[in-house]
Amino acid sequence: MIDITQLIQGFQRFREQHFEHHDTLYQQLVAQGQTPQVLVVACCDSRVDPALVFDCDPGDLFVIRNVANLVPPLEGHSGHHGTTAAIEYGVSTLGVKHIVVLGHAHCGGIDSLVKTGGVGTPGSYIDDWMSLVESARAEVIAEMPHAPIEEQERACEQRSILVSLENLKTFPWIRERVEAGSLMLHGWYFDIEHGQLLSYDATTRSFESV
Repeated sequence: MIDITQLIQGFQRFREQHFEHHDTLYQQLVAQGQTPQVLVVACCDSRVDPALVFDCDPGDLFVIRNVANLVPPLEGHSGHHGTTAAIEYGVSTLGVKHIVVLGHAHCGGIDSLVKTGGVGTPGSYIDDWMSLVESARAEVIAEMPHAPIEEQERACEQRSILVSLENLKTFPWIRERVEAGSLMLHGWYFDIEHGQLLSYDATTRSFESV
């Protein structure tokens, strides 16, 4: 397990590798600004780092991380909308060409949603957030009521990705770009155990290995 001292030592190695050996990447990123083509909505899970999973350099990805990699639908302006604000910035300001909703196996948020039967604990921010994909849980349970809970959770993890993809389309500035062909939406699923990446195929209505 890593501790604070190791983080500081890691930063020192990072600094040596990127700033003291004539590496101009960060100087270029500062001078030219960031121009990522891909926005990734990923989970907070410490095992799922998009830059590591996709072997990307700084500046390649615009990453949004939250519990269970969820995208809320279009809502009113009351309250605070961190995920929505970041998506708006990525699309409207940075002009990304792709949005990837990256789900993963053994998601803690989905595990909680399935095991509680969608009944949230009053006052729980997590349960309130996970209610965004209660429809996914309900559909999975209705379709496979007798399946082992591990299979139900995996199905719910994947179904929740589809809910987020549909929620993205509720924003007019996303829908218009998708219809114009200047923005593409992708639903991907990272199988941690087997090191596989699955992509949703709208034709087969299933997640296929890439």
